[in-house]
Amino acid sequence: MRTQVAIIGAGPSGLLLSQLLNRAGIETVVLERQSRDYVLSRIRAGVLEQGAVDLLTRAGVGARMAREGQPHTGCYLTHDQQMIRIDFDNACAAKVMVYGQTEVTRDLYDAQDALGAQHIHGVENVALHDLDGQTPHVTYDLDGQSHRLDCDFIAGCDGFHGVSRKSIPETVRREYEKVYPFGWLGVLSETPPLHEELIYANHPRGFALASMRNPMLSRYYIQVPLSDNVEDWSDDAFWEELKARLPEDVAQGLVTGPSIEKSIAPLRSFVSEPMRYGALFLCGDAAHIVPPTGAKGLNLAASDVHYLSEGLIAQYSAGDSSGLEAYSEKALARVWQAMRFSWSVTTMMHHFPEHGAYDRQMQRVELMQLATNPIAQRLFAENYTGLPY
Repeated sequence: MRTQVAIIGAGPSGLLLSQLLNRAGIETVVLERQSRDYVLSRIRAGVLEQGAVDLLTRAGVGARMAREGQPHTGCYLTHDQQMIRIDFDNACAAKVMVYGQTEVTRDLYDAQDALGAQHIHGVENVALHDLDGQTPHVTYDLDGQSHRLDCDFIAGCDGFHGVSRKSIPETVRREYEKVYPFGWLGVLSETPPLHEELIYANHPRGFALASMRNPMLSRYYIQVPLSDNVEDWSDDAFWEELKARLPEDVAQGLVTGPSIEKSIAPLRSFVSEPMRYGALFLCGDAAHIVPPTGAKGLNLAASDVHYLSEGLIAQYSAGDSSGLEAYSEKALARVWQAMRFSWSVTTMMHHFPEHGAYDRQMQRVELMQLATNPIAQRLFAENYTGLPY
């Protein structure tokens, strides 16, 4: 079998890239290890930058998001019972859209089906070959049979644990990583959100986040040690700890209920360079991981897809390879800016075991600066709502 672009991974980045390319008349085949139902069951981010919203709209998958998504023009940071609102509209005339990654993925699958795009689920033993040669191709097993997919280019959209990044020789690959000494315990509940905007809480007991997916679906997180297990936390224990970390007057309005999903996610910052090796281009989590504090994971995947799709479309439509040649450099410039923002917000809002009185005082000073300084508010708002592509 042959295609123009082989895409490894059917997460949002792989599906969005396939959608943009197919709409431009470029053939793709998407290979995915898991079933479609499994992909759609993943609980992930829910805050979209304006650039991601615009890209999804351009890809023809923005209609339901426009109807059901929740535009937000600000968010709250808390410290010592104080609620600090960052007004995005006033600070930088921008906003974000709250719309769950699961819904983005479902919209993309539906649009891909309408186009007749080819997805192959359940593949095993995926391997990438001749990446720096004349015959790039992918081999994989499906239902006990071996297959070969020839192509012009390969997009590695298969996440941190996928095969794509590891296919770049170690002599070429440079990796940067910071592992944080805690994780996030997340709970999804069919309850009305605590507040109309997200609340990020700094507390001596640890960080907390009050978020939402829709008017009757809430997503909450608390910082926990990496040694904790989900089984250590009953629903009642989670709700009590969440309330303790929120300002008292805000916590009084919390509506609790049974969790419908509960998980612990470790936090890390990770970047792999370069994002291109021969015919292989890395997108999204295959190349970089950010702490969820800055709401950048899905948004960085979207900007990667923007740069790569533009480069591929120019290559096929006009024989112009400049976009592909510049892909890694352009994508990484934006990645590192998002890394800095996510790292800084994570450092400002979490309780670190090694922090002493000095470090905690620095957190307080940073938060007070955000409460009073319009320049600090603008810098935060510009980064949160998304730097330009």
